[in-house]
Amino acid sequence: MEFKGKQDKILITCALHVPDILAAEVRSMGKEVHGTRKNGVETEGTLEDCMRLNLCLRTAWRVQYRLGSFRCSSINQLYEGMKSAAAWEEIIDRQGYFSVSSFAAHPAAKNSMYVNQLCKDAIADYFKDKYGSRPDAGKEKNRTVVFVYWNDNRATVYLDTSGEPLDRRGYRQETTSAPLQETLAAACLLSTGWQGDTLLVNPMCGSGTLAVEAALMATGRVPGLLRDNFGFMHISGFDPAEYSTLRKSLQGQVRKPAARIIATDRHHPAIGAAQRNAHRAGVDELIDFKTCPFEETPVPDGPGLVIMNPPYGERLGEEEMLKPVYAGIGDFLKNSCGGKTGAVLAPHGMLAKAIRLSPKRKIPLLNGKIDCRLMVYEMYSGSRRKE
Repeated sequence: MEFKGKQDKILITCALHVPDILAAEVRSMGKEVHGTRKNGVETEGTLEDCMRLNLCLRTAWRVQYRLGSFRCSSINQLYEGMKSAAAWEEIIDRQGYFSVSSFAAHPAAKNSMYVNQLCKDAIADYFKDKYGSRPDAGKEKNRTVVFVYWNDNRATVYLDTSGEPLDRRGYRQETTSAPLQETLAAACLLSTGWQGDTLLVNPMCGSGTLAVEAALMATGRVPGLLRDNFGFMHISGFDPAEYSTLRKSLQGQVRKPAARIIATDRHHPAIGAAQRNAHRAGVDELIDFKTCPFEETPVPDGPGLVIMNPPYGERLGEEEMLKPVYAGIGDFLKNSCGGKTGAVLAPHGMLAKAIRLSPKRKIPLLNGKIDCRLMVYEMYSGSRRKE
């Protein structure tokens, strides 16, 4: 990479309500956070830093490395600015493949597809003017990816070093209904304060995402080690040996878990899918799976976290039918989980109230488009137990 070692701004994107959790992750890696947005965190670093961020971050969607910015108040200025935004041959292989994605909040932008095509044309014309040929381009995000942010009268050009979004770890190839996104599962775990050194129990585990993410955390396995393709691997001049050294260093940090992880579901096919997903993640031997109703989930003595993602009832009338289920969750936490932290990801409103316990914290999160709260309870034992 000709611009190897160059420091510039890095924008790390994530879901709404997650920037504070993501910022804590970034700081734990020794990086300074320069600012937060409603769906992202800003820091600074090199492309080498981007490699580590892609591999290590658990709640991030994408790691975007800034190439430059320019004043832009028209389509013509966008085209000319993109053409000269970078020495593109230092980034995109002349015989390679690239794609462009964008966010455009400007009246001159007809739609994102039009902006994407215009920016692709500008980069292609840069190559044709300079070399007489151009790389291939299309919609696929599995090779070199350029991201353009056009707001007001300024356009900023980023290199999307992730390519495919980082929630696609690669292990979850089987799902049940309403699966939990991997990055959201990690955000739930991190926001409770669980650090992987105490028991974790996950009733209603579905396809196992919470349990798998917990096992990765408990063993110090960074999620990016499960993937074999990132955007930065397709940058012209990418050094496979340097990347291999980084991977080996991170693999050397894997440790034995300090506590048990238990995952249950009443549906046998869900447990089967969860076991196979855990196997693909390399953590199946670390999780005790059992087919049973959530009320019969074994909860060993001692401190730990009991975390649940029950069904939401998105259709009219379904919420009312689910109220007894949520009341049963409250009874289970109260009667079987003394001395534990309880956490339930529930839709904001009626069902969360049906648990009938007083939460210590309510953490806003989005599950897809559903406005949720992670309800966190301290379940005291004996006479201190709260109803």
